[in-house]
Amino acid sequence: MELDTGATAWMLMSASLVLLMTPGLALFYGGMTRSKSVLNMMLMSFGAMAVIAVVYVLWGWSMSYGTSVGGLFGNPLDHLGLAGAVYGADGSFLVDDYGVPAVVGIAFQVTFAIITTALISGAIADRTRFSTWMVFVALWVTMSYFPMAHMVWGGGLLSADGPFGGIAAPIDFAGGTVVHINAGVAALVLALVVGRRHGFGTVPMKPHSLPLTMLGAALLWFGWFGFNAGSAFTADGLAGLAWVNTTTAAAAAVLGWLATEKIRDGRATSLGAASGIVAGLVAITPAAGTLSPLGAVVLGAVAGWLCALAVGLKFRLGYDDSLDVVGVHLVGGLVGTVGIGFLATDTGLLYGGGADQLVVQIIIAVVAMVYAGAITAIIGLVLRAVMGWRVSEDVEVAGIDRSEHGESAYEALGAGRFSTETAAGAEAPAVRSTTEAKA
Repeated sequence: MELDTGATAWMLMSASLVLLMTPGLALFYGGMTRSKSVLNMMLMSFGAMAVIAVVYVLWGWSMSYGTSVGGLFGNPLDHLGLAGAVYGADGSFLVDDYGVPAVVGIAFQVTFAIITTALISGAIADRTRFSTWMVFVALWVTMSYFPMAHMVWGGGLLSADGPFGGIAAPIDFAGGTVVHINAGVAALVLALVVGRRHGFGTVPMKPHSLPLTMLGAALLWFGWFGFNAGSAFTADGLAGLAWVNTTTAAAAAVLGWLATEKIRDGRATSLGAASGIVAGLVAITPAAGTLSPLGAVVLGAVAGWLCALAVGLKFRLGYDDSLDVVGVHLVGGLVGTVGIGFLATDTGLLYGGGADQLVVQIIIAVVAMVYAGAITAIIGLVLRAVMGWRVSEDVEVAGIDRSEHGESAYEALGAGRFSTETAAGAEAPAVRSTTEAKA
């Protein structure tokens, strides 16, 4: 295949946009935590970048796209250290079917592995040992993300070549199962394994900087164009459709979330807008190349509504998903993955395609949840026994940044300036206090 410099430039830019999403996530999550934990929260994202960028080169690409082992994962020895994945026998760069050097595809895919794993960290904010998290990152990306990428995109169990392909070709354009369901289930399991924060449900745990969160949401939205439009793998009409669908779904989700808040709580919030952006982006991720723009509006609005309701489940059910990873990413990922069965323009039920696409979308979502849940439970429980997940209660109350990193985000203003928790309730009520009060 002859090199296409335009497609190559597009994929390099897309890879860079997706990489930017992880620092954007650090800001998004960092603003949502209390000030005494913000550095730890942000370092969990940057730590994931550091670990996975190395691991992906060593065995991640091979496990994702190497020779299939039972349809579950690629042979990690096929391209160990990227051997045979970058250069051809004559020493020239390998080029894929889109005219893009294979090494550029590797660059694009590693950014997906990074952001997926970093998403999980929001569920265990304020209470987690950084060293345990770093070990978890290496284990989880190896045992859950790489196999899931192979199953869906590498010709494995959940691809068109797998056992369910006979019903209909499963659709996951940019990561509904691989990224969001995978990370969302892991977040739920890990929140249960690690346990609730001290004071959860009784002590207000207010986001310390909503401007940081809004900035993070803006960077995520910007980076998501690389995530979705880049998944067309070249600069063409499909990339343009994915771009338009990404924008409209996110915008519709903001409206759906804010309307839900207004009806339920009597007010629309900035945190709701930021969360709505992400909910819409999550939902459209698997569907960006298969829906019409009108379908994207419908999908985004439904995702904004359902995710706004779902974030309150943690108070009713008693699990401490600190930053609503489950409510946004698991629920949004399910909405998008299953919604394809209704709204895909070629095979969707509402477009006369019958129920086959809907059935196969439900199957791959369930398989992804079961696999990710089981793997995460094993890793989480082993690490709890061997290393321990929790900092001490005193450290958690005083501030994990000081203990884990010897730093404070707001040193000039005095340690703990914004995180004081007194019996009189020095913190203002949490932004989602109405939901919390009903719990």
